[in-house]
Amino acid sequence: MVKLFKKHFGLSDEGAINLYKASIACFVTNIFIMGLVGILFLFMKETINLVMNDAVPEYNIIFYFLYSIVLLVILYICIHKQYNLTFLCSYEESANKRISLAERLRKLPLSFFGKRDLADLTTTIMTDTASLETAFSHFIPELFGAVISTIVVSISILFIDFEMGISLIWVVPVSFLLVIITKKYQDIGNIKNKEIQLDYADGIQECIENIKDIKSNNQVDKHMERIDDKLKAFEKNAVKAELVTGIFVTSAQMILKIGVTTSVITGVYRLTSGEIDLFTFIVFMMVATRIFDPLAGALINLAAVFASLLKVKRMKEVEYHPIQEGEKEKVYKKWDIEFQNVHFEYNQGEKVLNGVSFKARQGEITALVGPSGGGKSTVAKLASRFWDPSHGRIILGGNDVTAIEPEELMENYSIVFQDVVLFNNTIMENIRIGKKDATDEEVYKAAKAARCHTFIEKLEDGYKSMIGENGCILSGGERQRISIARALLKDAPVILLDEATASLDIENESLIQEAISKLIKDKTVIVIAHRMRTIAQADNIVVLKEGQVEEQGNHTELIDKNNIYSKMVQLQIESNNWVLE
Repeated sequence: MVKLFKKHFGLSDEGAINLYKASIACFVTNIFIMGLVGILFLFMKETINLVMNDAVPEYNIIFYFLYSIVLLVILYICIHKQYNLTFLCSYEESANKRISLAERLRKLPLSFFGKRDLADLTTTIMTDTASLETAFSHFIPELFGAVISTIVVSISILFIDFEMGISLIWVVPVSFLLVIITKKYQDIGNIKNKEIQLDYADGIQECIENIKDIKSNNQVDKHMERIDDKLKAFEKNAVKAELVTGIFVTSAQMILKIGVTTSVITGVYRLTSGEIDLFTFIVFMMVATRIFDPLAGALINLAAVFASLLKVKRMKEVEYHPIQEGEKEKVYKKWDIEFQNVHFEYNQGEKVLNGVSFKARQGEITALVGPSGGGKSTVAKLASRFWDPSHGRIILGGNDVTAIEPEELMENYSIVFQDVVLFNNTIMENIRIGKKDATDEEVYKAAKAARCHTFIEKLEDGYKSMIGENGCILSGGERQRISIARALLKDAPVILLDEATASLDIENESLIQEAISKLIKDKTVIVIAHRMRTIAQADNIVVLKEGQVEEQGNHTELIDKNNIYSKMVQLQIESNNWVLE
């Protein structure tokens, strides 16, 4: 049972054991409730016999009273244990599941995130795991508890009287079979419901993220109308899915009620024919009133478990997706990065890089230039192992990067992206991301080197200033300099600069280039740039076009070749001289 829970519901060892214990607790609780019904029957039988024989039943009343008290105490203990196992342990398992999913996401390659959007992953970690709390605390334990207790009771009543037992319990397998064989139709509705739910969640997120553009283009009403349509579609499909499930479950519950009718008819017939006595008939009538109540709930729980399995499947897609692995504590021979006939494709059959080869040496600046879509950013992502190449090798200090554990590899990289990501925290902590155990003095030093100490000191709380979501209180140049301060603080031997100054004005660009000059000293540096003047002093310029290295060399050598690079430089000179007439 523990292995079954672990396999089908994606539980941890402890979670599966607790769910098993919770199911047993539900089973024991149901059995003791049936035991109280049995005591009531025995008491009635004994009392009637004593009255008919003119005996005094006082000592029997005391006996049954004390016996009932003992059973009630045991029942209280069972229910208390059941509560702890079904609720408290379920919440603990849900919390652990969120942490394990987050840890798994941390180790997954970026190729996985390219196929799953943010709303989908957020729903998996938060909404799906929250719904499993209900499944683990209500549906699954009560379902298994009801099924096991029903099996035990059914076997018992078959021994008491086989024909009466069959007339009572024949509806149980029929009812459950109806719900099980219609699982396919229930799944179709639930899957469609989840797809529509993710669609409207994407719409809401898109609207919030792009609210400035939406308002500036006077498209608020149009976007709100689209979101309303998606919400209405979700509501319509949710009702439809619930209706389908409700029809099957209600039909199965109605079949259960037939069991009471068949047992009454069979019991009356056999009682009048003298095949059973009155007390046996009463026993089966009492069992009939008790046995179908938990089963009716179990049918609802079974349908809910089917819906939960779909959410477990979504979580398993995260948990069982292959992660990037490698060795730790590698020994590096200098910090050169070499691409050796590297091929790569994001989607099968769509080549992005086709046999790229070049070497970025330590102590030198290697610039990647070329037309848009040539593969420049892909090269940087492969160098830092955000993805793995489909063919060829990328060597860092004598080691194939695919053989290095990703987090170990990233300790050797400082990356400055064009799109800076800051967190809703203090400036101090945003810079400290570069080195989590850095002292305040080290943070100040990095900030000064990145030319951002001056504007930080002007803020009301200085380095303790909260900067809002993604640094909303800072300008673009200030945010970029914060990211460079992070990189300076990390002081890694390999530097990747992806369009670090592309969107800045001249003043900020000059300040940032001054900061970058301190960052790249004695490091292996790969720069992606569109502005030719920013990489004119690079030691090696690699020109990429349509995923291939078209040419490489320094600025003077490439100008003399009068090829792609020379034409790009000329075009930028012409564009800089363009003026409005």
